Amino acid sequence: MAASHLPLAAAPLVVGSSTLRNRLVATAHASGFVRDGLPVGGDAEYWGRLAAGGAALLVCGGTTVAPESAPRQGNILSLHRPEAVQPLRRRVEAMHAEGAVAVCQLVHLGRETLGAQSYYAPVAPAAVRSPREPTAPRALLGSEVDEVVEAFRVSSAHALEAGFDGIELHAAHGYLLEQFLSPRTNPRGDGLEVLGRVIAAVRGLSADALLGIRFSVDASEDVALTPDELAVLLPAVDPLVDYVNVTVGVRTTYVRDMATERPPVLDDLARLRPLVTRPLVASHAFRTASAIGEALAAGADLVGMARALIADPDLPRKVLTGRAAEVRPCVACNEDCRTFDPVLLCVVNPDLAPPGEPRRPAAPLVRAWDQERVTGQRVAVVGAGPAGLECALSLARAGVADVVLFEAADRLGGQLATAALAPHRTGWAALLGFYERGLSAAGVDVRLGRTAGPGAELEGFDAVVLATGAVETSPLLETGAMASSVALARGVPSLAGAAQVLVADDGFGWWPGCDVVELAVAAGVPRITFVTPGTAFAGAIPPESRVQLLERLSGTCELEILPLCTATGISSEGVTVAHRTSGGTTTVPADRVVVVGERRPRSALDCAAPLVLTVGDAVVPRRVAHAIAEGREAAVRVATAVRQRMPHSRARPLRPVIPN
Repeated sequence: MAASHLPLAAAPLVVGSSTLRNRLVATAHASGFVRDGLPVGGDAEYWGRLAAGGAALLVCGGTTVAPESAPRQGNILSLHRPEAVQPLRRRVEAMHAEGAVAVCQLVHLGRETLGAQSYYAPVAPAAVRSPREPTAPRALLGSEVDEVVEAFRVSSAHALEAGFDGIELHAAHGYLLEQFLSPRTNPRGDGLEVLGRVIAAVRGLSADALLGIRFSVDASEDVALTPDELAVLLPAVDPLVDYVNVTVGVRTTYVRDMATERPPVLDDLARLRPLVTRPLVASHAFRTASAIGEALAAGADLVGMARALIADPDLPRKVLTGRAAEVRPCVACNEDCRTFDPVLLCVVNPDLAPPGEPRRPAAPLVRAWDQERVTGQRVAVVGAGPAGLECALSLARAGVADVVLFEAADRLGGQLATAALAPHRTGWAALLGFYERGLSAAGVDVRLGRTAGPGAELEGFDAVVLATGAVETSPLLETGAMASSVALARGVPSLAGAAQVLVADDGFGWWPGCDVVELAVAAGVPRITFVTPGTAFAGAIPPESRVQLLERLSGTCELEILPLCTATGISSEGVTVAHRTSGGTTTVPADRVVVVGERRPRSALDCAAPLVLTVGDAVVPRRVAHAIAEGREAAVRVATAVRQRMPHSRARPLRPVIPN
């Protein structure tokens, strides 16, 4: 953050009847610790930990006001139910104990279902179908609009009874209140009147409670408000609320992935600021101190974040005390934080865990464990991919005296460094930068270009953690194909000049195949054929990422998708493709073939250390989250073994971020 804006970010701000300790806001999201629509164990702990990180205002999301707006799996808080009040008190008490102001965001989804099954029919001001839904909603009857207003009032009353300092009304992302406000989804034109009734109903509960409202600022589809419509709406609503929170998008576009490198609302602040006299919250995709500073300089009073605080709840304290370089960065991969499987988790933050666990569950492979032979605290970590990086940094921060990190390549990161080279996937580079800075600050001995073997390199260590990763294999590599990892590592030159590229996917629809397609587009390849044994292109990547990927590809090239097909051979005439349904084969012309192969662990090293663990892809190739979690778990086990064997050592226990 620019030095000139650091004092402003740290300055208190009066909002309504509350005084915020600084200008950083945890915007609406859910903990996932909700069952049958009610908070359960772990929920209060999550919010208390988030408040302890220093954010001034915490907005709790994932809270619906009516049964028809709640998915049947019950993982979203149902605040119309009075039995939600008591467990919510624990949440609010935890936030207040750490000095945060607590606000509850309320939403009615209207015609949107979040892609989840519900017991009830969706409703909306008119029977206008959402592009994300297969059928149109049922139009609300006139008397039912009264019921919607009452639903917001009752849920607000429950929130205030639980101790919340205020309410935020969700009129963004194409949900019901925005459906009322948009003339394309509400031909009756009574949207502002309905919103005014909701505001009046909430205001009537308490003169002191904060009241905020959230709007989307980009007209990305039929329901979204245009800039001109928003310019009329904001001055009308501004006097009725205590703050205005602006974000972007509708469902499937409002959670931008790492391809969005700059917070999109930054470009809107110049036109929005004159329309709002109340404090203005700028939110979405703020992940760095520099972006926070830019928003404050552009006229925002407060800056809101969600995923960045999930990755590192201490971001506010670190940024406001000049330690932004220590922030564990959100990479916006949109993987675990969007699935709630089973609760809110984060790929880069192994301290977020399901109930009853001190950290994300992980099981390094134990190859040797003879604690009696430990005579010191020298630990070798072999391999500097995400598993090795997390392990080495965690060991150093636990106080293990001598940590050596070996990496055969001339750079840190392993396959994650390769992934960061893919077009629109540079978010991973921020995570690698975090590890590089942390290792340097912690004094870890990093030895690049060094292949540690079972000989002298690994002698004298009390523990060895093998994080040697995996290799990409495929029979097609022997007949002229290029591995996806090789193509991405070489970048655009690997496909430059090709007239037709064939991408042979592995059928699992994950990022490597998508990345190669985008690499071909960046290389100017006019025709790309994507062959997959699966049923779809990009079928497994996060839904929001898939929407954004397809938008980027639109109009860029001729992309042919061949599902239920397998590339079986390469000849001078082209690629032989076998069709699963017909049983026949065709030959597809291609002057460059890239294959997404199977990843297999590298051969395990033999070493004579008392403690030997294997982590990450060296166990079984999986996702980044598995590698980081196993690296952390290996560090905990090794540090604990050293501490128990050498009680006078300076090794410290690794403490989970969220206390249990």
